Amino acid sequence: MTAQPGLPAPHIAIFDSGIGGLSVLRALQHHMPQARLTCIADARFTPWGDRPAAWVVARCLQLSDWLLANGAGLVLVACNTGTTQAISALRARWPGTPFVGVEPGIKPAVAASRNGRVAVMATSGTLHSPRLAKLVAQHAGGTTLLRLPCPGLVEAIENASPGDSVLPALLDHIAAELRAARVDAVALGCTHYPLVAEALQARLGPAVRLVDTADAVARQVLRLVGPTPGCGATAAAWPLPRLLSTGDAARLQQAARRWLRPDALAETLALPDPDLMPNPS
Repeated sequence: MTAQPGLPAPHIAIFDSGIGGLSVLRALQHHMPQARLTCIADARFTPWGDRPAAWVVARCLQLSDWLLANGAGLVLVACNTGTTQAISALRARWPGTPFVGVEPGIKPAVAASRNGRVAVMATSGTLHSPRLAKLVAQHAGGTTLLRLPCPGLVEAIENASPGDSVLPALLDHIAAELRAARVDAVALGCTHYPLVAEALQARLGPAVRLVDTADAVARQVLRLVGPTPGCGATAAAWPLPRLLSTGDAARLQQAARRWLRPDALAETLALPDPDLMPNPS
């Protein structure tokens, strides 16, 4: 699906288990400011990290089916758990549709490390996935790798509000673990985590590099769809993305206005309970 002069901007769809997709959406808007963007936050069932793989596959198939039925030409799985467990099934179901996934930046984190001590922050589903094991085998080499599960962090980011004490306390704890391990590069293995990268960086100091792959993912999407119009436009002129939540749309809107743009709007998307869906073929 390559954009051609005079044709409408491409329709790119994004989904995540919650508001983490906003971090990838933010990168996409910078690279493709006039693209038509639809983003689903599966807030009703966030987080996915501890759910069975079969459930994750079924939910990703369901979300992709809805997005493709509503005109998407490319689907971006903005969830590390969804990518590692379901993207092969998505590509098999729709072989003519480009699917782009996200995965922890093990390779760039290892390259950025000076002392050979690297951490990957991720949900348990990602940390125990065959895909992560393959990335580690391919790129970690002799590096000392800390696999750091961050229980409760996705939920804390989802529920963050002014005056909140839960999220800062969690970040304090995570930063203490990273300092104790003496790592100097950290792969952010969940799309929620870049939303609090600035706060985590402040706790770790400039000697520790946080690696977020959202920019690389956006560049891959751009390569697949080709140049889009409006690359010189200011952020104020970018079209509003369509933001959909399977849970509390007001919470998604609040998060989008905090981390994406102040005029963001969100609406509710009603989908069947995935537990009642037939098993994917």
